[in-house]
Amino acid sequence: MRILFIGDIVGRPGRELVQRHLDVLVDHHAVDLVIANAENVAGGFGVTRETGEALLDAGVEVMTSGNHIWDKKEALDYIGIEPRLLRPANYPAGAPGRGSYLARTAAGRPVGIVNVMGRVFMPILDDPFAVVLKEIDALRAHTRIIFVDFHAEATSEKLAMAWHLDGRATAVVGTHTHVQTADARVLPGGTAAITDVGMTGPHDSIIGVVKDAALSRFLTGMPSRFETATGDPRLNAVLVEADEATGRATAIERLNLSADDLARLGDATRAPAVR
Repeated sequence: MRILFIGDIVGRPGRELVQRHLDVLVDHHAVDLVIANAENVAGGFGVTRETGEALLDAGVEVMTSGNHIWDKKEALDYIGIEPRLLRPANYPAGAPGRGSYLARTAAGRPVGIVNVMGRVFMPILDDPFAVVLKEIDALRAHTRIIFVDFHAEATSEKLAMAWHLDGRATAVVGTHTHVQTADARVLPGGTAAITDVGMTGPHDSIIGVVKDAALSRFLTGMPSRFETATGDPRLNAVLVEADEATGRATAIERLNLSADDLARLGDATRAPAVR
């Protein structure tokens, strides 16, 4: 089984990359299921029903999130009617929505997805290391393929989660920092891991934000209005291959594709075979 996970989709530039090119990417890599972190899809901060539906219509099958999930008030209602939009499972009891989902591929094969959030330099929630085990145990009755999005700031915490779940989850991928790391690997127990998948959106920016605005805050310490940049849209993702019988990952590949790369891939995919 091949699962594509798309890193934090930021604003219109990231959303349009997915809408225009996801089908080609899925065909080219023979992807069985697409997961994406969607917490920044609406104007760079939060998610709305309109932007969430745009991703689902484009072929994303499950949307994860993180600390920005509530940035748009519309999310409070949307998450209640759309089970494919997850919020971190370690939010305290009573928070709207859910932190895990049992998806099915087009062929009907089950895949469990869990979303949890770290606590280092982040809002203090319930213990993600304990909560994730409960969510995995609940899904294990239905599938051996378990995919975890760990939305966290600290590299050490992300690595700790990957080792914590080695042999328990098929993949543990980090999100939140918007910078793709070069440490993708399959751990000894069969868990694919990467510290951060990266960002799908404008890379001529400071983690998706117009450079001058973000830089001004660092230089002056004063508030500044953050707006989503537009230049150099790129798609960051990982492709995880897994053995359905064991739930173990067999490979993980990083993808870092510009709009031109994706267009060329589409041209090659649609080109008639030479006879």
